[in-house]
Amino acid sequence: MASPILEGVEFRDEQPTQHEIGNRTFIVADVEPLDVDGVRTVEIGVALWAVAFVALLPFWGRLEEDGRLWWLWTCLAGFGLGLLGLEYCRRRRKARQAQP
Repeated sequence: MASPILEGVEFRDEQPTQHEIGNRTFIVADVEPLDVDGVRTVEIGVALWAVAFVALLPFWGRLEEDGRLWWLWTCLAGFGLGLLGLEYCRRRRKARQAQP
């Protein structure tokens, strides 16, 4: 069942084979992208935010003294927002796979 958010969205993978910028023409190689749906990329980003949060926990007092406790909360926010992004990417991948 398609998500109401993705209804009417057309997924097109056609890309131009050459770009003309100014008086130069650039030819695009016919190479498959490494991560089409972005799930793996977002998973790695979420993991890095979690590692940064855990790595900063032992320095709580020092961060608080220096007025940099926001570093810790930035890592936590990055982790939380990354989880939302991960769910979005997974749903997008599922919708793309469900298309004929």
